[in-house]
Amino acid sequence: MVRAGFKVPDVVENLEGWGPPESSTLPAAAAQSPLLLAPFAKNEKLGRAADWSRSYPSRGMRAGESVFDFVYDEADEDTFKPVDGKPPPRRNYNKWRPNQRLLPQRKDEELEAKKREAEKEKQRRDKQYNQNRTSQRREAAAFRSSVDIQPEWTMLDQIPFTTFSKLNFNVGEPEDLAMCGALEYYDKAYDRVTPKTDRRLERFKNMNFFKVTTSDDPVIRRLASEDKATVFATDNILSTLMCAPRSVYSWDIVVQRVGNKLFFDKRDNSQLDLLSVNETCQEPLPEAKEDINSAHSLSVEAAYINQNFSQQVLVRDGGKVQFQEQNPFAGDSEVAASVAYRYRRWKLDDETFLVARCELHSVMESKNGSVFLTLNALNEFDPKLSGVDWRQKLETQRGAVLATELKNNANKLAKWTAQALLASADVMKLGYVSRIHPRDHYNHTVLSVQGHKPKDFAAQINLSTNNMWGIVKSIVDVCLKLAEGKYVLVKDPQKPQVRLYLVPSDAFENDYVEEPLPEEEQVPPPPAEEESGDAKPSEEKDVDADV
Repeated sequence: MVRAGFKVPDVVENLEGWGPPESSTLPAAAAQSPLLLAPFAKNEKLGRAADWSRSYPSRGMRAGESVFDFVYDEADEDTFKPVDGKPPPRRNYNKWRPNQRLLPQRKDEELEAKKREAEKEKQRRDKQYNQNRTSQRREAAAFRSSVDIQPEWTMLDQIPFTTFSKLNFNVGEPEDLAMCGALEYYDKAYDRVTPKTDRRLERFKNMNFFKVTTSDDPVIRRLASEDKATVFATDNILSTLMCAPRSVYSWDIVVQRVGNKLFFDKRDNSQLDLLSVNETCQEPLPEAKEDINSAHSLSVEAAYINQNFSQQVLVRDGGKVQFQEQNPFAGDSEVAASVAYRYRRWKLDDETFLVARCELHSVMESKNGSVFLTLNALNEFDPKLSGVDWRQKLETQRGAVLATELKNNANKLAKWTAQALLASADVMKLGYVSRIHPRDHYNHTVLSVQGHKPKDFAAQINLSTNNMWGIVKSIVDVCLKLAEGKYVLVKDPQKPQVRLYLVPSDAFENDYVEEPLPEEEQVPPPPAEEESGDAKPSEEKDVDADV
């Protein structure tokens, strides 16, 4: 049974091929049918063509209604183009939309970005504040003078360090006058020591280390009586003068003019007997002497480490290289450390010769014969303060460790290099010694040992030999013009300059009472116009012109 209301549409049959015939005409009912083509925008995605699930009222579809969502339009057919070259429109993400769900998230991101910027700005201000405060603390660290300036002292001259950089003097090769002492052989096994195979630093309590000043040296007295030279000093004193522009802490050197002779001495228990630690570091060390990390405590610890290190890296019960004379300071029953004293003479001009006692610490056999060594040790006391942990960086980043030490201990390393050059040492060995625990300053361990040629190392740290001798020559020229008496050279604790004082003849003797004076009672420095004066005999012309 066929239901009423459904009429089969007319179908045009093509008997000759596919598709509708070319000459066929659509019936009127088919032409008005909305099923053929639907209008749509060419840049829109194709969506639903027909909705067969749409629900209609029980009355059925009205006239013109269809399951299709479009109605055929002949006018749109005329404007149809198969290709649309126009790009799709861009969405404006910055346009504010009241119903946009991502708006709260964008607000949170902006707030977080502002917070991060504010935090970076705060860190920058804190860093700048800490740097300024560190600089102020460094300046206000109250670096005290190595010797108390007494009221009866008379200041004769002062030389700023800026004039030292302009000095230049080419000294000839030195002449050996005497060789004393004995040297033990260096143990090459320490060249293979690493932080993983470290060696415990031993203590040599029965070993004697002599720190004799110039005028108390019997060999120098003998050479002075033989009129071998005009100026006498030690390598420690000469290196202090040569590297004076790099120094920060105060130091003092006693100058004695006896007849036509000039002796550069050090006081008993002088700072020259100790080794500075982190002298050129930006962060100042604690001032309290009771603190194990104070400047004084670290200096004593560094001197103790150097003495023990210089004896531990030697071959035990091995042979010795004995020189012409015995150790001039050791008694018959005293056990002297391995050291050789080399008394050398340099010609400063036709009338001025300088004799200095230089030290060598060990000897080593090589293909070209015996090689003389100097032995020194750098010490690490707290990796957090230095910023570089030797146990982690020595194997992989030795250059970074050495660069940090050159920044924090520029003066100490320059003095060691100058002493090696004065003694004509072939190799200078630098040991890296660290505390077993940062709070234990009694027990140490050797982490590594590195060797350097003194001349190459001097070039690496920008230490000029001609400039070093220029500084010495200028100071000698100033002191040779003084009358007979006792003087003292004092490095200013706050300013980069050295002052020359005339002191009583019994100053620094055993019966000389030196009472520390308050700051307000000490002799005030001269006015600024005198400090900046350039008219000094040793600064008006180059030292080379004097010779």
